[in-house]
Amino acid sequence: MKVVTEELRFSTKGEIDLVDITPEVEEIVERSEIKNGQVLVFVPGATGAVVTIEHESGLLEDFKRIIKELVPRGAGYRHDLIDNNAHSHLRATILGPSLVLPVVEGKVVRGIWQQIFFVELDVRPRRRRVVVQVMGE
Repeated sequence: MKVVTEELRFSTKGEIDLVDITPEVEEIVERSEIKNGQVLVFVPGATGAVVTIEHESGLLEDFKRIIKELVPRGAGYRHDLIDNNAHSHLRATILGPSLVLPVVEGKVVRGIWQQIFFVELDVRPRRRRVVVQVMGE
């Protein structure tokens, strides 16, 4: 089995910034020359997440709204006494820090409208990294 690991690095704009990383993930898979296996997309950090969603402006705005409604900012969370970003941590926990997608014939398997997004959940702009690990043969 072959394993190839690379990192994506980018800056975000702050709370619920959505960054489409699909092309970069697909480029890493292509460079790996792995034909069949899996790709892991992982966020090291407690206030970021990765999701798959259609890259359509209305849906992305709906996504932002529903995240804010599910876990509102300033709702009396105990962690806010430390650094005022409990909602960021809770949102990240619900969405999750990783995705695993199949790689078949050298391509990431995803639906036609299914893109891979990094979700910034912290309140301020951040410098982020995402680990992409391709495994297979």
